Amino acid sequence: MTRGRTLLLPLAAATVLVASTIFLYAAVGARWRPADTSLPVPADTATPTSFSTAVPVTVSSSSNSSGGKDLSFLDENGRPDDPGSGSTSADRRCDPRDAALRVFMYDMPPEFHFGLLGWSPPQSAGGVVWPDIRNGAELPRYPGGLNQQHSVEYWLTLDLLSSSSAPCGAAVRVADSRDADLVFVPFFASLSYNRHSRAVPPDKVSRDKALQEKLVRYLTAQPEWKRSGGADHVIVAHHPNSLLHARAALFPAVFVLSDFGRYHPRVASLEKDVIAPYKHMAKTFMNDSAEFNDRPTMLYFRGAIYRKEGGSIRQELYYMLKDEKDVYFSFGSVQDHGASKASQGMHSSKFCLNIAGDTPSSNRLFDAIVSHCVPVIISDDIELPYEDVLDYSMFSIFVRSSDAVKKGYLMRLISGISKQQWTRMWKRLKEVDKHFEYQYPSQKDDAVQMTWQSLARRVPAIRLKVHRSSRFSRSDRGGK
Repeated sequence: MTRGRTLLLPLAAATVLVASTIFLYAAVGARWRPADTSLPVPADTATPTSFSTAVPVTVSSSSNSSGGKDLSFLDENGRPDDPGSGSTSADRRCDPRDAALRVFMYDMPPEFHFGLLGWSPPQSAGGVVWPDIRNGAELPRYPGGLNQQHSVEYWLTLDLLSSSSAPCGAAVRVADSRDADLVFVPFFASLSYNRHSRAVPPDKVSRDKALQEKLVRYLTAQPEWKRSGGADHVIVAHHPNSLLHARAALFPAVFVLSDFGRYHPRVASLEKDVIAPYKHMAKTFMNDSAEFNDRPTMLYFRGAIYRKEGGSIRQELYYMLKDEKDVYFSFGSVQDHGASKASQGMHSSKFCLNIAGDTPSSNRLFDAIVSHCVPVIISDDIELPYEDVLDYSMFSIFVRSSDAVKKGYLMRLISGISKQQWTRMWKRLKEVDKHFEYQYPSQKDDAVQMTWQSLARRVPAIRLKVHRSSRFSRSDRGGK
């Protein structure tokens, strides 16, 4: 009996040792098992030969010289980090999975985009449709003057071209449209209108109209357009007269606009489309310390006074305000150094008038914002960029047109705003002005990235629309 117990003790110890080992390996295996995504694990995924208890191992998408997969690690921010690269995470390309918005951009012929700027691909580069913007190469320049205020198309296109080789911003370009949230159409519609809207003899059709007709044929023939009916396409038409001949045919797409003043409600609306800011013409007020008492002008306006359509209110206000104390209300244009004079005037003014003109919006609002001159907005039909996330009432004053033309109303309203109230709005302007800066490369929450973010917020509604519209088409395919 004693001998039997003696033999059982080593056997029991061995059993415990084996069970502990099995349990340990099972626990480690559970810890390093891929997350349950309800998706099959690719068969060619490399299996690490050793484990580190400090950081998890992840597999990169690039192949090494042996035909397998390179291993990389996650850094402290949860992003892939290659210890052998010698670069920081900010220096590496953006993984589309990390971007807020994945965008497929058509490789359209240069005549639709940079060709309108006089750029053409080198003869030695067959099939190239884009300028090389890597390694600090000189960019095709967008024309100056009033052209620039509608240059949104240019900045968004540049941002996509550089997105795959830059740190993750708000959007990244993907090579396969099936991986994309949106499809971007690189047509410089505003530039086409500004430069080529008039027919040049002997041509009877303007180059702008011809390009729009060509654009419609191109897009409607693409599988991406057919797949969604164009609902997931993005077209920038920021100038109110741009895309005039094609908008009715392309209206299922998401338009990036300055306002809806010249669009039929069935073609464009706030539910479908996105409002982007103008590129301001006034210089941004850097290191602004000009507080309330440092701005001698109470109310400022400089611009065209006699306007058509909804802009007749400018004329009424001019005659009401031109003789008021501490009010500057004068005609001005870009031809007489208007941008420079407007910058000086806005920088020295407490409040800046933004009055409806030919259309509900104008560049003047964004000039006022970057000048930290509190905007006084008199435009009943105006729509504002990213207003779903930005409360303009924190730094602007809104006045109904019917109230603005009442004798004495506007001056009583402005004079009743205390120094403390004005200072709060002025400080807020200095916080939000970055959202209205177009720049390349784009920076966090600037106008480029804020516009992409606005588009990203449209994606769920677009997907719902596309999925609903394809219900019966899928059923029909299945029954064939």
